[in-house]
Amino acid sequence: MRPDDAGLATPAGGDADRSLEGGVPASEGVTGTPDPDTPEGRKLLRKVIAASAIGNATEWYDYGVFAAVATYIGNAFFPGSLSTVATMLTFAVSFLLRPVGGMVWGPIGDRLGRKAVLATTILLMSGATFLIACIPSHASIGIAAPILLILLRVVQGFSTGGEYGGAATFMAEYAPDKTRGKYGSFLEFGTLAGFVMGSGVVLICQHSMSDASMNSWGWRIPFLIAAPLGLIGWFLRSRMDDTPVFTEAEQHDELEGTAWSRFVDLLRSYRGPIITMFGMVIALNVVNYTLLTYQPTYLEKNIGMDEQSTTFLVLIGEVVMMAFIPFFGRWSDRTGRKPMWWGSLIGLFVLALPMYWLMGKGFGWALLGFAVLGLLYIPQLATISATFPAMFPTQVRYAGFAISYNVATAAFGGTAPYVNNQLISITGWDIFPAIYMMIACAIGMVSMLFLRETAGVSIRGTEIPGHEPELAHSS
Repeated sequence: MRPDDAGLATPAGGDADRSLEGGVPASEGVTGTPDPDTPEGRKLLRKVIAASAIGNATEWYDYGVFAAVATYIGNAFFPGSLSTVATMLTFAVSFLLRPVGGMVWGPIGDRLGRKAVLATTILLMSGATFLIACIPSHASIGIAAPILLILLRVVQGFSTGGEYGGAATFMAEYAPDKTRGKYGSFLEFGTLAGFVMGSGVVLICQHSMSDASMNSWGWRIPFLIAAPLGLIGWFLRSRMDDTPVFTEAEQHDELEGTAWSRFVDLLRSYRGPIITMFGMVIALNVVNYTLLTYQPTYLEKNIGMDEQSTTFLVLIGEVVMMAFIPFFGRWSDRTGRKPMWWGSLIGLFVLALPMYWLMGKGFGWALLGFAVLGLLYIPQLATISATFPAMFPTQVRYAGFAISYNVATAAFGGTAPYVNNQLISITGWDIFPAIYMMIACAIGMVSMLFLRETAGVSIRGTEIPGHEPELAHSS
């Protein structure tokens, strides 16, 4: 595809002034990023957003549905007194495979391209979710039922390990440098859209059938919808070209070697960004999975709300969060990523305890507390796609994101529902989720001291983008 085919922006002038934001040189004849000031560029950006976000929506649709029907899944596959704990652990199983998926898919995406990996992962991910609806219950086939469920969660986790980092990288490498926050925020809009769709479908099923029907077979219906979502996502992705940034690096022989050599190079040369991102993801995902995944169970078990009320409360909170995501994404392009993260982390640290105390006062107060914490979390969520891919250079970007993100998520994100549930039981503290969030935010604030600011700078080339923080210069 030529630059003039799709409204693609390329630097003007001769060789002496052909440079992009951040001082990274552009090259003659290389396709640039889409120009949002042209109809063709805007059309291409819409396609990129759709192709990236639908995979993210499919991924989080699965998690949203699983969280909303966790009680039904426990009854169907884990009858007995340990039903809740077994269901929580099954949810966490998929997260154990995410780092493995990141280690496999990430280096392949850095060597062979983002597009091919993303087209594959969305089919595996949606297929595993769809097949959950087809597993007979424990009453029908005994121990084989939970085993099959766990195996499908393994497949789902392995494929998801390559999905999120790839989709964020794909979006970031297509977006114009000065508006990477704006366009990248739509990927996280897809995250919440998946959660909202999952919760909404479950809520419709709960309202349209009896409790007996819902327990018997109705809970399976939401999982079936993953199949068409995955097919649509595969179709959109298979029709896209690979990113301009990856294509440029490939044309200039900056991606030599094997996928294994990309992995080795990442671990040998980029430990600093890996550790920094790891700490930030701890904060991000402890808050994420506490608020968006564990919250229904928390409100049912500890506050005494019924299932429909908890589903409705989380649904309303997520819709409000969706409305604010694009605003915060655009804001980060003007103020920078670091101020957004600092404001979010400090706000959550200060207000987590008061808001969880409010949640114990009734439905209206619970809705207010959830909304406040959700809005404080949005500056992190809205800037993931603009912040994390820019922490690594092109040749290790996919792997760097996928591995750092998924290892931290497996250790502290997917386990958050289980940790919260168990420690509330042990300590008797209904506000323990707030304490857990505060600890995670403190870790995130320490990591922020080492984060480079990358708002407006180019992410092309083989050097780490952005400007080093003062702490790094003085150390």
